[in-house]
Amino acid sequence: MKKRQRYSGIVYSTDEHFAYQELETETEETRPNRQQELRVMLDRKMRGGKTVTLVKGFVGSVADLEALGKKLKQKCGVGGSTKDGEIIIQGDFKQRIVQLLSDDGYRVKPVGG
Repeated sequence: MKKRQRYSGIVYSTDEHFAYQELETETEETRPNRQQELRVMLDRKMRGGKTVTLVKGFVGSVADLEALGKKLKQKCGVGGSTKDGEIIIQGDFKQRIVQLLSDDGYRVKPVGG
């Protein structure tokens, strides 16, 4: 997911009547669980040797992504976060997360060994 600026083209204006035009944000509608194709994988890169479980491929609003992340963190009893359209769960919970997502009706593909 690409980060976007709030304003387009203007850094600073001396015109006292100038009003910034905010960019229109594209709010993507959250797909139903059966139409989601999520990928679950383990990752150690750039994390100081610590293992994390990543869930990628969620299509929908940021609020729905954060709600799913919160649910997974609670079910696994660990910390984590949601960033750049992916859910990060601390630790190796790949099999458990695949099972939880499958039980909720998501189409899940485990990636890697």
